Amino acid sequence: MPSLKDLRNRIASVKSTQKITKAMQMVAVSKLRRAQSAVESARPYAEQVEAVLTNLAGAATDGQGPRLLVGAGSDQVHLLLVCTGERGLCGAFNTAIVRLARERANALAAQGKTIKILCVGKKGYDQLRRTHEKQILEMIDLRAVRAISYGTAQPIAAKLIDLFDNGEFDVCTLFYSRFKSVIAQIPTAQQLIPPELGPKDEKAPVYDYEPDEGEILAQLLPRAVTVRIYRALLENAASFFGAQMSAMDNATRNAGDMVKKYTLRYNRTRQAMITKELIEIISGAEAL
Repeated sequence: MPSLKDLRNRIASVKSTQKITKAMQMVAVSKLRRAQSAVESARPYAEQVEAVLTNLAGAATDGQGPRLLVGAGSDQVHLLLVCTGERGLCGAFNTAIVRLARERANALAAQGKTIKILCVGKKGYDQLRRTHEKQILEMIDLRAVRAISYGTAQPIAAKLIDLFDNGEFDVCTLFYSRFKSVIAQIPTAQQLIPPELGPKDEKAPVYDYEPDEGEILAQLLPRAVTVRIYRALLENAASFFGAQMSAMDNATRNAGDMVKKYTLRYNRTRQAMITKELIEIISGAEAL
């Protein structure tokens, strides 16, 4: 049985942890507001780029069009771009993204495909290298980036396009967590190269493009890749802070429950010791 001093030390330790988790929760709440605002501001632009790209892609039929749009003509080599957080203490946020990427990698490997992985974020890299270390090409560290911007996504997009132009892969799939709410983050897989586009809106106005669609697509496609990566990084940032806020709130509540449990145990142990001493005193007095 732990002594009263041990119980006091445990209570003090849990209270210190509770202060830390509460502070981290408050920080996550503050950063979540900015991250959520950035995501909501970027979504309309990204959706409009998708709409323009979908309309323009209608001109590229039967394999005609830029290589970034129509693909390499094969799907043997798959590159998985896995975007996770740089830090932990966020519940299952990183694990859910990695699980989705690992399931896709295993499914493709079962079909005889070649898998390559590019990790954006340290936590995803740490988890994936346990099972797919040989397939990982590089880990892109964003810990030095204080705020996600369009410039953050540009080097990543340029690296992907260079790898594609050099024939390093045929299909690239982006993995990230889409922010839905503070308590709901949805692991998402999106085909990046060649782009996975929705159906063309038949009610959309018909435009005459100058220059022609092919030249516009050649300029628009690299930007569309960057926009998709930028949006994924923003969604990830908001999802991370939402998951961290929930995790730290749960940790703070659990710490409070532990303090109550240890306090009750401390009081019972102290009362038992006092009762024992009284019984000894009374027994000694009666013996005299």
